[in-house]
Amino acid sequence: MSFVRQSKFRHVFGAAMKKDSHYEGIPVTRNSFDSTFCAVNPKFLAIVTEAAGSFLVLPIEKVGRVPDNPPMVTGHRDAVLDIQWSPWNDNMIASCSEDKTVKVWEIPENGLVENITKPALTLAHHQRAVGIIAWHPTAENILLSAGKDNLVVIWNLYTGEVVSEIACHPDLLWSCVWNYNGTRIVTTCKDKSLRVIDPRKGEVISERKYAHEGAKPQRAVCLKDGRIFTTGFSKMSERQYALWDDNNLSEPIILEELDTSNGVIFPFYDPDSSMVYLGGKGDSIIRYYEVTDQPPFVHWISNFSTSSKQRGLGFLPKRGVNALHNEIARFYKLHPDKCEPISFTVPRKSELFQEDLYPDTASQTPALSADEWLEGKVADPNLMSFRELAGVLPQKPKTTKLPQKPKLTKKTADTVADGTCLSMTIVRITTSLTQDQISDDFIKETVKMVSGQVNKEEGRVMVHVDAGQRIYMGGSFDPFLLFEMSDIDTLDQEAGREKFTKVFFDFLSQKLPVKYERIQVIFHRLPANEVGEKGTLRSNIEV
Repeated sequence: MSFVRQSKFRHVFGAAMKKDSHYEGIPVTRNSFDSTFCAVNPKFLAIVTEAAGSFLVLPIEKVGRVPDNPPMVTGHRDAVLDIQWSPWNDNMIASCSEDKTVKVWEIPENGLVENITKPALTLAHHQRAVGIIAWHPTAENILLSAGKDNLVVIWNLYTGEVVSEIACHPDLLWSCVWNYNGTRIVTTCKDKSLRVIDPRKGEVISERKYAHEGAKPQRAVCLKDGRIFTTGFSKMSERQYALWDDNNLSEPIILEELDTSNGVIFPFYDPDSSMVYLGGKGDSIIRYYEVTDQPPFVHWISNFSTSSKQRGLGFLPKRGVNALHNEIARFYKLHPDKCEPISFTVPRKSELFQEDLYPDTASQTPALSADEWLEGKVADPNLMSFRELAGVLPQKPKTTKLPQKPKLTKKTADTVADGTCLSMTIVRITTSLTQDQISDDFIKETVKMVSGQVNKEEGRVMVHVDAGQRIYMGGSFDPFLLFEMSDIDTLDQEAGREKFTKVFFDFLSQKLPVKYERIQVIFHRLPANEVGEKGTLRSNIEV
């Protein structure tokens, strides 16, 4: 007997966005340093370019060809190696460079109109190039940097001072990340060791030598539950991933081999869905997995692949995805001369907001101040509901044409002015049946139920709402009253529309003679004489 693993994300698929969503004409850096060279937030896209000491910042909506000689951030004296947006301020970005410095920049609200050469803050402490930076996940204005001098430095950006210097690494650091609440950092090093470190004390909590036995770079990310996900190479140069318990690094929970390619694999983690995405530099593929607490712990879902290799990847924070399209992740893939967005979505038949796919996500409100964190306080990230983003989420494109409003006569216009009919709702229910598959029985049952117009090709039904919040199904000639919603707020208000949509959705799921594929709800005005109290009372639903 076979069992299929139950998961909301088992059918996630990736798709490159259309060409008119690309950013073209960008001279992406060819630096061989192992970095993603791209950072993105819901407002801006930043890309390290060929110009020495510079990176490009574009408003996220400014797609298309970048003009020749665009304005850039140009304050470093040598190649930029890493860039990271602040989780608390979408206009603040940190960068580090071969010039041994870390700089923090304020980007104008509408993007760059001229080169920015003066940073808001310059941090100088490292004795060699700085290749890694990471913002604290819960404390405001705490920043980590790691350099080729084998040092990890914790900065307080309020004062511009070093609050902790960690010098336990005998060789070059390959990666350095915070855990979920910022109480620990996890590092991988050229000595092939995986370390868990207390960032405030600078002490090594646990260490695993030869986490991956190969000589090529290893990377790590920390999961929400404390486990550690790493990528690296075997002695035979086979690429691997492993899962570890951060309190016991003696043996991996699981260790799997992937392939024999040469590129370093960068892991990206989404704590809301517990999914890990693996993108190798120089690869043309992104693998994605769901991590659970049940064996085999790391569940392969699928691969997204194209014919072109990726030079770098940017991972959009969850609050920037398009929830109305069931998008759960978006990458920005760097090509030699452009940037291509790649969207990962969960296929669902309904077009309503899928609340189960979007648990509360990290907000832009820090849980701690810098001083509180330095005093030893601990807090998980502040969360926000996706419903709080409803006002800024992109709207779904209309997939069908709306029926044209009838021309108003003088009498009708007077009726509308008198307010006798405030609003109307049209709901289209589309089945997966083709015209040939729709039987006479289907039409007969549907007509019997709604006593209205049914489009044979799509199974389309019209629904009306009059000024008294009474719901009718059918055409304008002989509609049936379905139920009254007198205690619902007016449909002129968002709360009323949301409540009505839910109740009506539940009603249709019970009443329709076939399973629906799509339900689209559109609110707009209609003259009162289009809807009346004709027909028989069909049902009453208490809200």
